[in-house]
Amino acid sequence: MTGGGYALIDAGEGRRLERFGDRVVDRPAPGAVDPIGLPAAWAAADLRFDRQTGWLGDVLRPWPVELDGLTLEVRATEVGQVGLFPEHAQSWPWLRDRSRGTPAAEVLHLFAHTGASTLALARAGARVVHVDASRPAVGWARRNAGLSGLADRPIRWLVDDAAAFVEREIRRERRYRGFVIDPPAWGHGAGRPWRLDDDLGGLLAGCARLADRDAFVLLTAHSVGWAPDRLAEAVRAAFGGGELDAGRLEIPAESGATLTLGAWASLIIDA
Repeated sequence: MTGGGYALIDAGEGRRLERFGDRVVDRPAPGAVDPIGLPAAWAAADLRFDRQTGWLGDVLRPWPVELDGLTLEVRATEVGQVGLFPEHAQSWPWLRDRSRGTPAAEVLHLFAHTGASTLALARAGARVVHVDASRPAVGWARRNAGLSGLADRPIRWLVDDAAAFVEREIRRERRYRGFVIDPPAWGHGAGRPWRLDDDLGGLLAGCARLADRDAFVLLTAHSVGWAPDRLAEAVRAAFGGGELDAGRLEIPAESGATLTLGAWASLIIDA
């Protein structure tokens, strides 16, 4: 099985050109508002996704991608995603630093999708509770654990609604040393809708009731209207004081462009 790394080749005019392992993918990127920087490079795409026509190219087989020491399965999905969000890799050094000093640290990863951040945490020594409402996504994450040689790490793989799980953990009086939360703008789980604008505050407040005194929090969002300062305010309101930071989820392109894909906020809670 061949592999290879990830690179953003170019971004502009509402699209992004990416190298995932041995394949080049052209797909939409609403945040890519600048002109295309490398026009000739786009002809090399093996796959192209358009919201009207779907995928063009060899879309049947999944393939592996190596990213920051992990091996992850990538495949073309019907909604234009490929199961990997490389912008999250910028947070992995911070997560590793938070996890390494406490071998028994248990981290709750909500909306954990295909598990790249779960595996980054597990590789650093954390015990991870991986929660996602999609059974196929959790299965995909477990395959990624096997590909990365981490199938034996202490990870609990749970198909569950994030908010409902947090409520049950509060009743169980559980405690966590860390929280990694990547909520969508909207969704459904356990028979009830999720709306980021309406539901994030309550979810964070619930997580705060599960937090150890010196816990850490990483909140990411890919939704319009959730800039770094707004995410930081939401984290501060729920968890209180500590070392708070925030910024944009960005990937630099080989062409010199920068693609912004969301925002993040982190907090190390005061002991």
